[in-house]
Amino acid sequence: MTQITRCAWCGDDPFYVRYHDEEWGVPLIGDDPALFERICLEGAQAGLSWITILRKRENYRAAFDHFDPAVVARYDEAKIAALMANAGIVRNRLKIASAINNAQKFLDVQREFGSFSDYLWATVDGKPIINHWQSLSDMPAETDLSKRLSKDLKKRGFKFVGSTICYAMMQAIGMVNDHPVECFRHGELIG
Repeated sequence: MTQITRCAWCGDDPFYVRYHDEEWGVPLIGDDPALFERICLEGAQAGLSWITILRKRENYRAAFDHFDPAVVARYDEAKIAALMANAGIVRNRLKIASAINNAQKFLDVQREFGSFSDYLWATVDGKPIINHWQSLSDMPAETDLSKRLSKDLKKRGFKFVGSTICYAMMQAIGMVNDHPVECFRHGELIG
């Protein structure tokens, strides 16, 4: 039996392996609700491990109305209080407030560009950047592109969108293929 080589970060946790094999790095184009979910979850992850957020994702989906930005944009103090009492998510008032703020800004971007997907993917000319890292240690935490994206999102009023968070999102949604070349997903996502 041949051993499959994966990115070292996913280890052997079946939950994390499934996320790696089926989702991480797969180009997510044209699905604004899924992109809104990603920008919210990446912001929620700040200072925490991704697996922590990933394990809470279903709770987040239920708590945040399946990440419908039009609904989240209208959350009021009563909803914020309910979210702060929800043990199934990270109960950080700044992160919750940023999700609401970002929903409002997300809708602004949709109005300006037709979709958030169009706005985001225009930064890479509509196709993934294919990197050829030999190992996890070669991979940057941010790039000039993630810095520019972060700066533009901040200028538009988004919160919790630093360049490292933006790069993590770019990796997760396949704007960059950052699977090291030895990982079986690197080649699968190219061809």
